[in-house]
Amino acid sequence: MSKEAISSDGAPAAIGTYSQAIRSGELVFLSGQIPLDPATMEVVDGDFEARARQVFANLAAVADAAGRDLNSIVKLTIYLTDLGNFATVNSVMESLFDTPYPARAAVGVASLPKGVDVEADAILAL
Repeated sequence: MSKEAISSDGAPAAIGTYSQAIRSGELVFLSGQIPLDPATMEVVDGDFEARARQVFANLAAVADAAGRDLNSIVKLTIYLTDLGNFATVNSVMESLFDTPYPARAAVGVASLPKGVDVEADAILAL
């Protein structure tokens, strides 16, 4: 099995023992992104929609480093501390993705890193 790390300065640097993404064969596994501004490594200001958009901007930056974009994502997992924000995630995704949308799971969780309320990871096809 071969694996190659992929990284982007356009997304937050890893804050633990992981890579922003790993390519293995024709798949790229994107690590979870939270709503950090990559320049400051601080949580972005604004409402939940602003934070969700930052999560997808961070995923897009890593996808770009792999030579693809959000529409190459085939599987997306979204973690929410409040499932009441599910409709907002749908609205944000509708504005950023073309159909067919990726396969997706939304998981309610008790907490996320840095106290944020949304995180997403993805699998991208090359």
